[in-house]
This record gives sequence, C-alpha cells and structure tokens, in this order.
Amino acid sequence: MVKRFLLCFACSLLFFTSTAHANQKYEDKDTPLSYKIELVPWEIVNKLLPRKSFFTIIDVETGLQFRVQRRAGSKHADVQPLTYDDTKIMKKIYSGKWSWKRRAIIVKYGDQMIAASMHGMPHGAGALKNGFPGHFCVHFYGSTTHGSKEPDLAHKLMVLKAGGKLDEYVSQANPYDLIDIFAVGVNQGDKRIINSTLLEKAQHKKLYKVLQNISLFTIRNMSYLPVSDLEGQLSIEIPVEVEIFKAGEGKDKKQMNFVLLRNSMIDRWYIQSATFKERTLD
Repeated sequence: MVKRFLLCFACSLLFFTSTAHANQKYEDKDTPLSYKIELVPWEIVNKLLPRKSFFTIIDVETGLQFRVQRRAGSKHADVQPLTYDDTKIMKKIYSGKWSWKRRAIIVKYGDQMIAASMHGMPHGAGALKNGFPGHFCVHFYGSTTHGSKEPDLAHKLMVLKAGGKLDEYVSQANPYDLIDIFAVGVNQGDKRIINSTLLEKAQHKKLYKVLQNISLFTIRNMSYLPVSDLEGQLSIEIPVEVEIFKAGEGKDKKQMNFVLLRNSMIDRWYIQSATFKERTLD
C-alpha cells in the first residue's frame, strides 16, 4: 500500500513538473537547453515563433546574447530588441555601429536552439520603448527577403554557418557558385566564409589585409560555361568583372581572373590563392 502511494505521488510530481515546464515563460533564463542546434525550415519557424512571441538571440562569433520580440514579417521575422539594455548588447555585437551586414546567430526558444541569421540595421517601424529606431530582420532556413522568391545568399550562408553545415554546402558548390560565396564572405567581412572557398588557407594573411579595406565587392559580370562542361576538368579560369568600393576612394571596376582547382573529378573545387595578389585589388 505504501509503495503504491509513493508511486502515485511520484507520478503526480512528475506530471506537475512537466506541466509547469511546458507553461514556463521564455523569460526564465534557466530553461534547460537541448544543446542541439537545428536547421528548422521557415514554414515551421513561422508557426513556432508567432507574432508577439519572445526569444533570445545568441551571436555565434561573440557569444553575446539579447532578448527580442517578433513584431511582424511574413517571409522572415521582423523583430525588435526588448529593452534598452538589449539594444545596447546588439549594438555592441556590431562594434557600436548599425550595419546591414549579416551575422550567424542562434535563436533560443524554450529548450530549442535554431540556426538563424540577422542584420543590424534599424529600419521601418518600431513599437517598443527600447532605444531602437525601427526593427531588424531575422532569417531562418529557407526564408526570403520581402522582395525575393529565393533566399538571400548572405543570410543563407550565415544560417548554415550557425547550424554547422557551411563546409558541407560549400564543398558541393560549382566554380561559379564558389565565386559568389567568396564575394559574400568579403562583403560580410567573414573570414570563416572566405576560408571555406580558398586553397592553402594558411597563406592568406596578406589577402585579408587587402580585403579589410573593401566596403563592397560586387560581381558585375561573369563568363559562364554550362556546368556539365566542367565534369572532366581539374582546373578552370573564370574572367570576372567586379566593382570594388573602398571608403574614401569611391568605386572602381576591375577585371579579375579566378583560377579554381580540384584534385580529382570527385573532389570539391577551391579558389587558388595565387589568384588574389595585392596588386589585383589595390
């Protein structure tokens, strides 16, 4: 009789604890984490994080985190920092200056960790008293900008980076897509993305110094061959017309030749480091 009573009491306690956890509000920072970062499609996230919901953003590079509320957005989430302190943390992530640059982030909601991407530029309307003049955008796997049917490549790469899938994605890229990925890395100032495209990564200190001075690296024209024509090739040279913008110097058009290599027909492509000499980008 005593054993039966203890068993029933234990079951009741377990049910009460589980129910309390299920109803626990996001504000409880001690919520246990699954520690598994997931690539969750936007169609699911859109329902999981409805408008007016609260969640935490964790910046992958710095580890800094702040709270936000989703306010709007149909193709991605339009969010706002929750308080003045949250706005200060977000601005610290962006080194004190608001920016359109994308960053890999993790969205913490309850015990879930979801790979995502954000930019850091206030725009549009804002409704919270937080010192943030507008809202900013958070993208998830498969989400798009309001004016596009396809995911923004920069946001997509940051989502993959947050989810630990960047190398897998880049390893499957054809030479043309690899150049586009490199350009995203330059524009976002992200060495992790740049490194994923290059051969002989340890030899790129000089390259990084040159790239740091570039504010915008835009591909204006690229000579394409059918991807099927590359099946038997181990190397290819691709002429690319780029437009480079440097702060205080304006725009400058340049012709660059990207040399790409791979070790065998089944190996991935790399951009050869010798392509990028300082005089090419100066």
